[in-house]
Amino acid sequence: MDSRQGHPEPDSESPPVAASSPRSPKLKASSKLNRWSMARALRSGVKIIDRPINAPHRQATTEESDRKTSAVDGDDVAAGKSIYLVSDGTGWTAEHSVNAALGQFEDRLVNRGCSVNTHLFSWVEDEEKLLEIINQAAKQKAMCFYTLANPSMSKSAKEACDQLGVLSVDILGPIIEGIASHLGVSPSGLTRGAPGRVKTLNDAYFKRIEAIEFTIKQDDGTLPENLGKADIILVGVSRTGKTPLSTYIAQKGYKVANVPFVMGVEPPKTLFEVEPRKVFALTIQLVVLQAIRRTRAKTLGVDTEGENRYSGFDLVRKELDFASKIYEKNPGWAVIDVTNKAIEETAAVILRLYHDSSDSSTSVPCISKRF
Repeated sequence: MDSRQGHPEPDSESPPVAASSPRSPKLKASSKLNRWSMARALRSGVKIIDRPINAPHRQATTEESDRKTSAVDGDDVAAGKSIYLVSDGTGWTAEHSVNAALGQFEDRLVNRGCSVNTHLFSWVEDEEKLLEIINQAAKQKAMCFYTLANPSMSKSAKEACDQLGVLSVDILGPIIEGIASHLGVSPSGLTRGAPGRVKTLNDAYFKRIEAIEFTIKQDDGTLPENLGKADIILVGVSRTGKTPLSTYIAQKGYKVANVPFVMGVEPPKTLFEVEPRKVFALTIQLVVLQAIRRTRAKTLGVDTEGENRYSGFDLVRKELDFASKIYEKNPGWAVIDVTNKAIEETAAVILRLYHDSSDSSTSVPCISKRF
Protein backbone atom coordinates (compact mmCIF):
# COMPACT_ATOMS: atom_id res chain seq x y z
CA MET A 1 0.00 0.00 0.00
CA ASP A 2 1.31 3.45 -0.92
CA SER A 3 2.57 5.20 2.22
CA ARG A 4 0.77 8.35 1.09
CA GLN A 5 -2.63 6.75 1.49
CA GLY A 6 -4.66 7.28 4.60
CA HIS A 7 -3.95 4.08 6.45
CA PRO A 8 -2.02 3.81 9.71
CA GLU A 9 -0.76 0.35 8.76
CA PRO A 10 0.10 -1.29 5.43
CA ASP A 11 -2.54 -3.99 5.91
CA SER A 12 -5.35 -1.52 6.54
CA GLU A 13 -8.31 -1.65 4.25
CA SER A 14 -10.58 1.10 3.00
CA PRO A 15 -14.16 0.91 1.74
CA PRO A 16 -14.85 0.82 -2.00
CA VAL A 17 -14.71 4.18 -3.74
CA ALA A 18 -17.84 5.35 -5.49
CA ALA A 19 -17.35 6.69 -9.01
CA SER A 20 -19.15 9.92 -8.17
CA SER A 21 -17.22 10.61 -4.96
CA PRO A 22 -15.27 13.88 -4.85
CA ARG A 23 -11.54 13.88 -4.47
CA SER A 24 -10.51 14.14 -0.83
CA PRO A 25 -7.29 15.40 0.71
CA LYS A 26 -4.49 12.90 1.04
CA LEU A 27 -4.10 11.43 4.47
CA LYS A 28 -0.62 10.56 5.68
CA ALA A 29 -0.24 7.75 8.16
CA SER A 30 1.34 8.53 11.52
CA SER A 31 2.93 5.22 12.49
CA LYS A 32 4.64 6.52 15.64
CA LEU A 33 1.46 7.78 17.22
CA ASN A 34 -0.57 4.68 16.31
CA ARG A 35 1.49 2.46 18.59
CA TRP A 36 -1.00 3.40 21.29
CA SER A 37 -3.78 1.73 19.30
CA MET A 38 -4.95 -1.62 20.69
CA ALA A 39 -7.69 -2.22 18.15
CA ARG A 40 -5.38 -3.18 15.31
CA ALA A 41 -8.23 -4.60 13.24
CA LEU A 42 -10.07 -1.29 13.21
CA ARG A 43 -8.03 1.40 11.53
CA SER A 44 -8.83 4.71 9.90
CA GLY A 45 -10.15 2.94 6.82
CA VAL A 46 -12.76 1.32 9.01
CA LYS A 47 -14.01 4.54 10.51
CA ILE A 48 -14.10 6.67 7.35
CA ILE A 49 -17.00 5.09 5.46
CA ASP A 50 -18.65 8.20 3.99
CA ARG A 51 -15.78 9.38 1.79
CA PRO A 52 -12.92 7.89 -0.23
CA ILE A 53 -9.33 8.38 0.89
CA ASN A 54 -7.59 6.95 -2.15
CA ALA A 55 -8.42 4.15 -4.52
CA PRO A 56 -7.64 0.81 -2.85
CA HIS A 57 -5.70 -1.96 -4.52
CA ARG A 58 -8.73 -4.22 -4.30
CA GLN A 59 -12.43 -3.87 -3.70
CA ALA A 60 -13.64 -4.70 -0.21
CA THR A 61 -16.13 -7.55 -0.08
CA THR A 62 -19.74 -7.01 0.95
CA GLU A 63 -19.08 -8.89 4.16
CA GLU A 64 -16.12 -6.64 5.00
CA SER A 65 -18.11 -3.48 4.26
CA ASP A 66 -20.98 -4.65 6.45
CA ARG A 67 -18.59 -5.44 9.27
CA LYS A 68 -17.01 -1.98 9.00
CA THR A 69 -20.36 -0.23 8.88
CA SER A 70 -21.70 -2.07 11.91
CA ALA A 71 -18.54 -1.22 13.87
CA VAL A 72 -19.07 2.48 13.25
CA ASP A 73 -22.82 2.45 13.66
CA GLY A 74 -22.47 0.64 16.96
CA ASP A 75 -19.95 3.21 18.15
CA ASP A 76 -17.59 0.40 19.08
CA VAL A 77 -15.30 1.51 21.91
CA ALA A 78 -12.44 -0.50 20.41
CA ALA A 79 -12.57 1.71 17.31
CA GLY A 80 -11.00 4.42 19.41
CA LYS A 81 -10.93 8.18 19.22
CA SER A 82 -9.69 10.08 16.18
CA ILE A 83 -7.13 12.87 16.26
CA TYR A 84 -6.51 15.02 13.19
CA LEU A 85 -3.12 16.71 12.69
CA VAL A 86 -3.20 19.52 10.13
CA SER A 87 -0.08 21.36 8.96
CA ASP A 88 1.02 23.70 6.18
CA GLY A 89 4.39 21.93 6.27
CA THR A 90 5.57 18.40 6.92
CA GLY A 91 3.54 18.07 10.11
CA TRP A 92 6.62 17.15 12.15
CA THR A 93 5.83 19.69 14.89
CA ALA A 94 2.22 18.59 15.25
CA GLU A 95 3.07 14.90 15.17
CA HIS A 96 5.83 15.05 17.75
CA SER A 97 3.90 17.40 20.05
CA VAL A 98 0.92 15.06 20.13
CA ASN A 99 3.27 12.09 20.38
CA ALA A 100 4.79 13.55 23.55
CA ALA A 101 1.37 14.36 25.00
CA LEU A 102 -0.04 10.90 24.29
CA GLY A 103 2.87 9.43 26.21
CA GLN A 104 1.20 10.73 29.37
CA PHE A 105 -1.82 8.52 28.68
CA GLU A 106 -0.16 5.38 27.38
CA ASP A 107 -0.83 3.22 30.44
CA ARG A 108 -4.44 4.38 30.65
CA LEU A 109 -5.07 3.69 26.98
CA VAL A 110 -3.71 0.18 27.37
CA ASN A 111 -5.44 -0.61 30.67
CA ARG A 112 -8.83 0.59 29.49
CA GLY A 113 -8.62 -1.14 26.14
CA CYS A 114 -9.25 1.96 24.06
CA SER A 115 -7.27 3.26 21.11
CA VAL A 116 -6.30 6.43 19.33
CA ASN A 117 -6.42 6.76 15.55
CA THR A 118 -4.32 9.66 14.28
CA HIS A 119 -4.51 11.19 10.81
CA LEU A 120 -1.80 13.53 9.53
CA PHE A 121 -2.60 16.06 6.77
CA SER A 122 0.58 17.71 5.45
CA TRP A 123 1.08 20.72 3.17
CA VAL A 124 -2.42 22.13 3.65
CA GLU A 125 -1.95 25.55 2.07
CA ASP A 126 -5.38 26.55 0.76
CA GLU A 127 -8.54 27.29 2.72
CA GLU A 128 -10.81 25.03 0.67
CA LYS A 129 -8.75 21.98 1.50
CA LEU A 130 -8.51 23.05 5.14
CA LEU A 131 -12.29 23.38 5.51
CA GLU A 132 -12.81 20.02 3.81
CA ILE A 133 -10.54 18.36 6.37
CA ILE A 134 -12.28 20.04 9.31
CA ASN A 135 -15.71 19.01 7.97
CA GLN A 136 -14.43 15.48 7.79
CA ALA A 137 -13.14 15.74 11.38
CA ALA A 138 -16.58 16.89 12.49
CA LYS A 139 -18.21 13.84 10.91
CA GLN A 140 -15.80 11.58 12.75
CA LYS A 141 -16.14 13.52 16.02
CA ALA A 142 -12.37 13.90 15.95
CA MET A 143 -10.13 16.30 17.80
CA CYS A 144 -8.01 18.61 15.63
CA PHE A 145 -4.47 19.88 16.24
CA TYR A 146 -3.04 22.31 13.72
CA THR A 147 0.22 24.09 12.99
CA LEU A 148 -0.54 26.81 10.46
CA ALA A 149 1.94 29.66 10.06
CA ASN A 150 -0.41 31.80 7.98
CA PRO A 151 -2.56 33.84 10.43
CA SER A 152 -5.50 33.81 8.00
CA MET A 153 -5.43 30.01 7.71
CA SER A 154 -5.08 29.64 11.46
CA LYS A 155 -8.06 31.93 12.01
CA SER A 156 -10.14 30.00 9.47
CA ALA A 157 -9.26 26.72 11.19
CA LYS A 158 -10.38 28.03 14.59
CA GLU A 159 -13.62 29.50 13.24
CA ALA A 160 -14.50 26.33 11.35
CA CYS A 161 -13.73 24.11 14.34
CA ASP A 162 -15.80 26.31 16.67
CA GLN A 163 -18.69 26.40 14.24
CA LEU A 164 -18.73 22.64 13.69
CA GLY A 165 -18.09 21.76 17.33
CA VAL A 166 -14.65 20.25 16.70
CA LEU A 167 -12.38 20.35 19.74
CA SER A 168 -9.20 22.00 18.47
CA VAL A 169 -5.77 23.15 19.62
CA ASP A 170 -3.59 25.71 17.83
CA ILE A 171 -0.08 24.46 18.60
CA LEU A 172 1.94 27.26 16.99
CA GLY A 173 -0.32 30.25 17.66
CA PRO A 174 0.43 30.90 21.37
CA ILE A 175 4.15 30.25 20.81
CA ILE A 176 4.36 32.68 17.89
CA GLU A 177 2.39 35.33 19.79
CA GLY A 178 4.66 34.97 22.82
CA ILE A 179 7.85 35.29 20.77
CA ALA A 180 6.44 38.26 18.84
CA SER A 181 5.62 40.00 22.10
CA HIS A 182 9.04 39.24 23.55
CA LEU A 183 10.97 40.38 20.46
CA GLY A 184 8.69 43.29 19.68
CA VAL A 185 8.34 42.28 16.01
CA SER A 186 5.60 40.69 13.92
CA PRO A 187 5.95 37.15 12.49
CA SER A 188 6.30 36.69 8.73
CA GLY A 189 3.34 34.34 8.46
CA LEU A 190 5.16 32.44 5.70
CA THR A 191 4.54 28.72 5.33
CA ARG A 192 7.34 26.18 5.03
CA GLY A 193 7.10 26.12 1.23
CA ALA A 194 6.89 29.87 0.72
CA PRO A 195 9.45 31.31 -1.76
CA GLY A 196 10.86 33.63 0.88
CA ARG A 197 11.90 30.69 3.03
CA VAL A 198 13.25 28.25 0.46
CA LYS A 199 16.85 29.49 0.52
CA THR A 200 16.96 29.60 4.32
CA LEU A 201 15.62 26.07 4.58
CA ASN A 202 18.07 24.77 2.01
CA ASP A 203 21.02 26.43 3.75
CA ALA A 204 19.98 24.92 7.07
CA TYR A 205 19.50 21.51 5.46
CA PHE A 206 22.95 21.46 3.86
CA LYS A 207 24.52 22.72 7.07
CA ARG A 208 23.03 19.74 8.93
CA ILE A 209 24.22 17.31 6.28
CA GLU A 210 27.75 18.73 6.46
CA ALA A 211 27.71 18.52 10.26
CA ILE A 212 26.50 14.90 10.23
CA GLU A 213 29.15 13.86 7.70
CA PHE A 214 31.88 15.53 9.77
CA THR A 215 30.63 13.91 12.98
CA ILE A 216 30.58 10.42 11.47
CA LYS A 217 34.17 10.79 10.26
CA GLN A 218 35.30 12.04 13.68
CA ASP A 219 33.66 9.26 15.70
CA ASP A 220 35.66 7.44 18.36
CA GLY A 221 38.78 9.57 18.15
CA THR A 222 39.50 9.19 14.44
CA LEU A 223 41.26 12.00 12.54
CA PRO A 224 42.44 13.89 15.66
CA GLU A 225 44.08 16.47 13.38
CA ASN A 226 40.57 17.76 12.58
CA LEU A 227 39.56 18.50 16.18
CA GLY A 228 40.17 22.20 15.64
CA LYS A 229 37.39 22.22 13.00
CA ALA A 230 34.78 20.85 15.41
CA ASP A 231 32.19 23.06 17.06
CA ILE A 232 31.85 20.67 19.99
CA ILE A 233 34.15 17.92 21.29
CA LEU A 234 32.94 15.18 23.65
CA VAL A 235 35.41 13.23 25.76
CA GLY A 236 34.94 10.37 28.21
CA VAL A 237 35.52 6.70 28.87
CA SER A 238 33.81 3.93 26.94
CA ARG A 239 29.99 3.68 27.15
CA THR A 240 29.30 7.20 28.40
CA GLY A 241 27.14 7.79 25.32
CA LYS A 242 29.56 9.86 23.24
CA THR A 243 28.55 8.50 19.83
CA PRO A 244 24.73 8.76 20.11
CA LEU A 245 25.07 12.16 21.76
CA SER A 246 27.37 13.32 18.96
CA THR A 247 24.93 12.17 16.31
CA TYR A 248 21.98 13.85 18.03
CA ILE A 249 23.77 17.20 18.31
CA ALA A 250 25.06 16.94 14.73
CA GLN A 251 21.49 16.71 13.47
CA LYS A 252 21.02 20.23 14.81
CA GLY A 253 23.81 21.51 12.58
CA TYR A 254 26.87 21.32 14.86
CA LYS A 255 30.11 19.61 13.89
CA VAL A 256 30.87 17.22 16.73
CA ALA A 257 33.94 15.09 17.44
CA ASN A 258 34.29 12.59 20.24
CA VAL A 259 37.47 11.29 21.82
CA PRO A 260 37.54 8.16 24.03
CA PHE A 261 39.74 8.09 27.11
CA VAL A 262 41.49 4.74 27.53
CA MET A 263 43.89 3.90 30.34
CA GLY A 264 47.46 3.73 29.15
CA VAL A 265 46.70 5.72 25.99
CA GLU A 266 47.52 9.40 25.92
CA PRO A 267 44.79 11.60 24.43
CA PRO A 268 45.76 13.34 21.16
CA LYS A 269 47.78 16.55 21.60
CA THR A 270 45.37 18.45 19.35
CA LEU A 271 42.67 18.00 22.01
CA PHE A 272 44.56 20.33 24.35
CA GLU A 273 45.17 22.90 21.62
CA VAL A 274 41.50 23.68 20.88
CA GLU A 275 39.44 26.26 22.75
CA PRO A 276 38.55 24.71 26.15
CA ARG A 277 34.95 25.98 25.87
CA LYS A 278 34.39 23.52 23.00
CA VAL A 279 35.29 20.47 25.08
CA PHE A 280 32.65 18.72 27.18
CA ALA A 281 33.81 15.97 29.52
CA LEU A 282 31.29 13.22 30.22
CA THR A 283 31.25 11.32 33.49
CA ILE A 284 28.94 8.72 34.98
CA GLN A 285 28.39 6.88 38.26
CA LEU A 286 30.57 3.81 38.62
CA VAL A 287 27.84 1.23 39.29
CA VAL A 288 25.73 2.50 36.41
CA LEU A 289 28.65 2.37 33.98
CA GLN A 290 29.53 -1.12 35.15
CA ALA A 291 25.96 -2.30 34.51
CA ILE A 292 25.93 -0.73 31.04
CA ARG A 293 29.20 -2.43 30.15
CA ARG A 294 28.02 -5.80 31.41
CA THR A 295 24.94 -5.57 29.26
CA ARG A 296 27.03 -4.56 26.27
CA ALA A 297 29.43 -7.47 26.79
CA LYS A 298 26.57 -9.97 26.97
CA THR A 299 25.01 -8.53 23.84
CA LEU A 300 28.28 -9.05 21.98
CA GLY A 301 28.62 -12.59 23.35
CA VAL A 302 31.90 -11.89 25.14
CA ASP A 303 33.17 -14.70 27.38
CA THR A 304 33.41 -14.32 31.15
CA GLU A 305 37.09 -13.40 31.10
CA GLY A 306 36.56 -10.76 28.45
CA GLU A 307 33.54 -9.40 30.31
CA ASN A 308 35.57 -9.01 33.50
CA ARG A 309 38.30 -7.16 31.62
CA TYR A 310 35.69 -4.76 30.23
CA SER A 311 33.25 -4.36 33.11
CA GLY A 312 35.11 -5.43 36.22
CA PHE A 313 34.52 -3.12 39.18
CA ASP A 314 38.18 -2.27 39.76
CA LEU A 315 38.82 -1.65 36.07
CA VAL A 316 35.83 0.65 35.66
CA ARG A 317 36.83 2.58 38.79
CA LYS A 318 40.38 3.03 37.53
CA GLU A 319 39.17 4.25 34.13
CA LEU A 320 36.88 6.83 35.72
CA ASP A 321 39.72 7.98 37.96
CA PHE A 322 42.00 8.22 34.94
CA ALA A 323 39.49 10.44 33.12
CA SER A 324 38.83 12.56 36.23
CA LYS A 325 42.53 13.38 36.56
CA ILE A 326 42.59 14.65 32.98
CA TYR A 327 39.47 16.73 33.64
CA GLU A 328 41.11 18.31 36.71
CA LYS A 329 44.09 19.36 34.62
CA ASN A 330 41.78 21.14 32.18
CA PRO A 331 39.52 23.42 34.25
CA GLY A 332 38.15 25.10 31.13
CA TRP A 333 36.23 21.95 30.22
CA ALA A 334 32.65 21.57 31.38
CA VAL A 335 32.19 18.26 33.19
CA ILE A 336 28.71 16.79 32.69
CA ASP A 337 27.32 13.84 34.65
CA VAL A 338 25.24 11.75 32.23
CA THR A 339 24.03 9.23 34.81
CA ASN A 340 20.42 8.27 34.03
CA LYS A 341 20.03 11.27 31.73
CA ALA A 342 18.35 11.12 28.35
CA ILE A 343 20.42 12.14 25.33
CA GLU A 344 18.10 15.08 24.73
CA GLU A 345 18.63 16.34 28.27
CA THR A 346 22.42 16.14 28.07
CA ALA A 347 22.42 17.74 24.62
CA ALA A 348 20.34 20.65 25.90
CA VAL A 349 22.86 21.31 28.69
CA ILE A 350 25.79 21.13 26.28
CA LEU A 351 24.24 23.49 23.75
CA ARG A 352 23.26 25.98 26.45
CA LEU A 353 26.81 26.05 27.83
CA TYR A 354 28.27 26.21 24.33
CA HIS A 355 26.22 29.26 23.38
CA ASP A 356 26.71 30.92 26.76
CA SER A 357 30.47 30.66 26.36
CA SER A 358 30.27 31.84 22.74
CA ASP A 359 28.41 34.98 23.81
CA SER A 360 30.84 35.75 26.64
CA SER A 361 34.10 37.66 26.39
CA THR A 362 37.14 36.26 24.64
CA SER A 363 38.57 35.11 27.95
CA VAL A 364 37.30 31.63 28.73
CA PRO A 365 35.79 31.33 32.20
CA CYS A 366 36.39 28.33 34.38
CA ILE A 367 33.36 26.13 33.85
CA SER A 368 34.62 22.84 35.19
CA LYS A 369 31.74 22.44 37.61
CA ARG A 370 29.65 19.33 37.17
CA PHE A 371 26.23 19.43 35.54
